[in-house]
Amino acid sequence: MTSSSPTPIPEQAPAPEASAGAPVPPVPPVLAEVVRSGFVEGRHRGSLVVLAADGSVESALGDVAAPVFPRSTNKPMQAAAVLRAGLELSGERLALAAASHSGESFHLDLVRTMLAEHGLTPDHLQTPPDLPLDPEEAESYLASGRVRDRLAMNCSGKHTAMLAAAARNGWPLASYLDQDHPLQQLVAEGVRAASGEEVAHVGTDGCGAPLLSLSLTGLARAFRHFVLADPGTPERRVADAMRAHPEYVAGTRRPDTWLMQALPGTLSKMGAEAVQAVALPDGRALAFKIDDGATRTLGPILARLLRRMGVDSPVLARLEDAPLLGGGVRVGEIRAAF
Repeated sequence: MTSSSPTPIPEQAPAPEASAGAPVPPVPPVLAEVVRSGFVEGRHRGSLVVLAADGSVESALGDVAAPVFPRSTNKPMQAAAVLRAGLELSGERLALAAASHSGESFHLDLVRTMLAEHGLTPDHLQTPPDLPLDPEEAESYLASGRVRDRLAMNCSGKHTAMLAAAARNGWPLASYLDQDHPLQQLVAEGVRAASGEEVAHVGTDGCGAPLLSLSLTGLARAFRHFVLADPGTPERRVADAMRAHPEYVAGTRRPDTWLMQALPGTLSKMGAEAVQAVALPDGRALAFKIDDGATRTLGPILARLLRRMGVDSPVLARLEDAPLLGGGVRVGEIRAAF
């Protein structure tokens, strides 16, 4: 990875206030365009923030102070909580605890191993039955005659770690996803500490776990906190495991894996509904969310942001390549628009 002077992100003006009544909320800026046969057929709006190495906001578009649900970008903080609960995990096991895994065989094998190591079975998992997240893996999975199950769901590594932490402490297993469970209280404490924010909203994530809101600025701040944490702390142990074993965090065909493999020391995690957070080893960080949840925009936007931050690596071309097909051939692309 090489760096040059960062390119500032141009400001986009918010919509004016209504002439009567309450102010009209600002219209989020367009962050990505859908271009087919040279024609812009769609636009994706959202917000983004970039932090400088000292943690200050270097640039932003949209509303980066309003709470959003970070979805699976919360997973490093959830993994740090199981360490604070006394669970001993490291290496691939700790990376899988922070994963949205693709459901490849090595992911599922390690989940089974971890369950057995802690006296647990797949029946303890409260993940919803699902297919592997990776489309190719899902096709192979179905072709082999298997059906949706809890272990194949992309959050099964996280849930296994949560169950193991609860078992270690004698905490209830059946209620490990309850907001007031001791483990989930540790998660909430860690989220507040890493982000520097109070949690404004608590929801339920797709996997059933409590979902804690953060602003995009708080999310970027949390990722920065993980890469700069002192060695041996739960946060640094999670960041180190994820960066050392990125294929367990995502999968062999996933952008988070590609980025962490290509840019040593970088921490990267995507979440559902088009959320992305990244921290570089020098403490610079970014976070963004696309309002309509279009995950197809993540690669092009992430590549554009990293280029503007001065990052130069062949992986950026791989990230930003988001083709549109017509008749089985490339006729357009999803591209960043800022």
